[in-house]
Amino acid sequence: MADPDPLSPPPPLRDLMARGPVALFLDFDGTLVEIAPEPGAIHVPDDLVERLHRLRNRLDGRLALVSGRALDDLCDHLGEVSICRAGSHGVSRLFADGSRLGKEPVGLPDAAVTELREYAQEHELFYETKLHGGALHFRGKPDLRDQVTDFVTEVAERHELCVTSGKGVAELVRPGANKGGAVRAFMDEQTFKGATPVFVGDDVTDEDGFSGAMARGGFGVAVGDRISAGARYRLDDVAAVHDWLDL
Repeated sequence: MADPDPLSPPPPLRDLMARGPVALFLDFDGTLVEIAPEPGAIHVPDDLVERLHRLRNRLDGRLALVSGRALDDLCDHLGEVSICRAGSHGVSRLFADGSRLGKEPVGLPDAAVTELREYAQEHELFYETKLHGGALHFRGKPDLRDQVTDFVTEVAERHELCVTSGKGVAELVRPGANKGGAVRAFMDEQTFKGATPVFVGDDVTDEDGFSGAMARGGFGVAVGDRISAGARYRLDDVAAVHDWLDL
């Protein structure tokens, strides 16, 4: 059977940079680090931040991490990082120096959080608290995917929230919390202006990032074997991402 999504690897990063300024937007889990059964169980290489800082310098600062994780959670795993970053699916944004880009987003209603917690306890799922959202993880119970998705969708409708689904997770966020918004926000800043945006990510939630990059004249790079609706290129796995970035 033919490959339904025959995307080729992207051109070497050095070749893209030789054509003009490039702005890189990188997802975290499944892109820079391997996915783990639970968010707290990931392994981050000791020198990853140092390597990312070198990449930032090569790009003259045009590098941003765009993660579904809350920013404080991201920093818990990375430590001190001087890179532009957007957490909670791009809605909470910081410049490399730690100053905020845009307003501090609002968290979920207390009633929605209570419903998510109670459901997680009842079904022995892992509930992840985020400053600007909440996530039910069912990676250990994949048979509950449809049930969890239906429940989270019902909660979202009652509280006027949005659902973002990923690999083994269903998450509630405020409207407008998507990775494409982070791309647009950073691309409007002087450091990023005039560059070609490239978004690299492995999950469904990264499709918004691909669209945001494409709208500004760039493209998306899908990671892994998931069929992508919006990526132009593909990299096989986390190791291939590191190789392409020359980390």
